[in-house]
Amino acid sequence: MVASLAGLRRQALRVSTLKQSVADTSVATVRPTRVRHQVLAWICSLSIITYLDRVCISTSAPYISRDLGLTPFEMGLAFSAFAMAYALFEVPGGWLADRIGPRKVITRIVVWWSVFTAFTGLVNRLWTLVAVRFAFGAGEAGMYPNSAKVFSRWVPASERGQATGLMWTYARSGGAISPLLVVVMLGYMGWRTTFWVFGLLGVVWAIFFWYWFRDHPEEKKGVNEAELQIIRSGHIPRDEMNHVRVPWRRLVSSGNLWAICWMYFCMAYPWYFYITWLPTYLMSRGLSMAYAGLPLAFGAVGCTLGGFLTDYVVRRTQNLRHRRYIGFGGFFLGSLAMVSSVVIDNPVGAVVAFALSSFFGDMALASCWAVCMDVGHELAGTVSGAMNMWGNLAGSVAPWVMGLLFQTFGIWDVPILVSGGIFFIGALLWLRIDPAQSVIREPVRNASTA
Repeated sequence: MVASLAGLRRQALRVSTLKQSVADTSVATVRPTRVRHQVLAWICSLSIITYLDRVCISTSAPYISRDLGLTPFEMGLAFSAFAMAYALFEVPGGWLADRIGPRKVITRIVVWWSVFTAFTGLVNRLWTLVAVRFAFGAGEAGMYPNSAKVFSRWVPASERGQATGLMWTYARSGGAISPLLVVVMLGYMGWRTTFWVFGLLGVVWAIFFWYWFRDHPEEKKGVNEAELQIIRSGHIPRDEMNHVRVPWRRLVSSGNLWAICWMYFCMAYPWYFYITWLPTYLMSRGLSMAYAGLPLAFGAVGCTLGGFLTDYVVRRTQNLRHRRYIGFGGFFLGSLAMVSSVVIDNPVGAVVAFALSSFFGDMALASCWAVCMDVGHELAGTVSGAMNMWGNLAGSVAPWVMGLLFQTFGIWDVPILVSGGIFFIGALLWLRIDPAQSVIREPVRNASTA
């Protein structure tokens, strides 16, 4: 009798094993769906809108300054108000993504910043302009930390560099076409109506996104099991992800995270010149403001190249640490190109130097954000929010400091040289960053799941 029962158990085990083998083979032979690529397309389209809204004010700045009677220093304060709010709300935006999911957060912040984009067209004095731009920056702050959270759930680790690179490519493309588009729109409708149009565009995007997107691939119709297996590779199980709390003490004491944050500070400081003062610089040298899109156009190419390059190096060497060498090379060459613009007499040549600086810097951008996912794991939203917060603290300082330096010395050489020097410090900080070292170590979990 016992022998008979044992035989039945063995037979049942063989049948179960055979069924599992058939199921695995079935999944392996089914062609994976590509819904994750559609998710990437949504994020890329939002990146374009983000930069259209953000760069619009730099092209409009000469007209706004004239109509409101603002000095360069006062216009710099308006630029800085956006960056200050952007910095302050980065970590809360990333934390909310980790807490309640990016679908709710992204929809709400896009509507928020789109409304204040439209409100920019209603300002009538300095303090209202500063207040509206601060509120606008508070909304945009959560966009990229939430995008990192989306990628951490929807994109396998081997594709994150490329996904991030494409996202920033479209962002820079939006910034590149913005000056050309705004110049045309200014001629037809003026700067106030231009902001109203851009605000409406974001609201429409948010409505469609809410109905289409889902926080987890398992919740989205059209994602088959074969694609889920690709997405899940290297991911922490969902039931564990939902019960992770942020180990703030470990984050604050992480030297690796501080190096990442200061590195991004050194990148953002010179980059803010392109989206704030560059059109004014071009006018001072007798060039059309349409040239203002050139650095961002070059940056878009750099983002794409850097995204493929960082993933290629990691796959080829099987070592996450090699991301930092791409970062170092991009920052170092970017700083040299920015400094060289000062010694170039030809105005167009100087703009090309700026464009090369943007290209090399943005070639490292995918590595910056991929590193946050590497070291942050299930807390990618919070970690990337911390990095982007620090970068935009630089953005809150850079515009008014640049405006003050120009107002004091009467030439653009001084603020440009300072920017190039800060960029070089960022290159050195890349050598301190270890993409293979977790900034949270062992995840801290609630007692209910311990």
